[in-house]
Amino acid sequence: MNISQLETLLTISKTMSFRKAGELLNLTQPAVSAQIKSLEDEFKTVLVDRNQPVTLTDPGKVFLEHAERILDVVEELRQKLTDLKEVPQGQIIMGTTTSIAIQILPRVLSYFQDQFPLIKTSIQSMPSSAIYQQVESGLIDVGIGYLIERNPNLSTSILYYDTFELVVSPHHPLASRPQATMEALREIPLILLSPDTVGRRFVDDVFKKFNIEPHVVMELSSSEEVKRMVEINLGAAIISKQSVTAEMRAGTLKLIPVRELEVSHPVGVIYKSTRYLNSAMQQFLSDLKGMPETHFISSE
Repeated sequence: MNISQLETLLTISKTMSFRKAGELLNLTQPAVSAQIKSLEDEFKTVLVDRNQPVTLTDPGKVFLEHAERILDVVEELRQKLTDLKEVPQGQIIMGTTTSIAIQILPRVLSYFQDQFPLIKTSIQSMPSSAIYQQVESGLIDVGIGYLIERNPNLSTSILYYDTFELVVSPHHPLASRPQATMEALREIPLILLSPDTVGRRFVDDVFKKFNIEPHVVMELSSSEEVKRMVEINLGAAIISKQSVTAEMRAGTLKLIPVRELEVSHPVGVIYKSTRYLNSAMQQFLSDLKGMPETHFISSE
């Protein structure tokens, strides 16, 4: 058995064709057939049903599971050896919230891409709770979000602190007040984030503590959507302070301090503690952790 044979079986399972597998692997169809026949002879079982479309037999499916694990180990070995002799390179799949992707990452990634052009990054937007799940399952390499739980399988590092604040349109009745109380929020229409977000859970806990049933007129999945609705004065909102800095500078939104909301929430980087970190990930995490908090926080 050799690695090429395992790669051939994997490709056949995806293409369901000896011919197509050969085209992808730059092998002739007889060479593909010979590799599979060699595996079947060595393990004394039929791995591939050669009727059209080509499929794996039950033993073939079991064999493929182990073959994929072997190929993953081989790929990790190749990456480790590459890392020993080459400059940081590779791909990073990152998960983060919409507001962080828009407000924070452009500054971080522009610097990072200038320094390490061989490292490619892709970003997926999701709630902070989903970031933890997808990092642990290996669907994304690293997450940046609110640090909301402790997980022995994950490592975290705080990058900066954020707060959730009451924001209104300049035309809102509360806009002229220097501050507001929780009681003032009892009756006003509120536009809130969806229940699966960190910000919404925090807001619900605060309202529950003061025995207030908020007058929620709209629930939206991202801070960007919430801001647009507040700007046209459809209601007030409680969202990330960092997500409204541009609108506050432009004068389209106004922040009204509420003492009970003044709670700092850590935002940080999340990655799997047992995962091998290739050179791209090592460099990215090193740069992130080395950045001062002011690099992430916009001035008002």
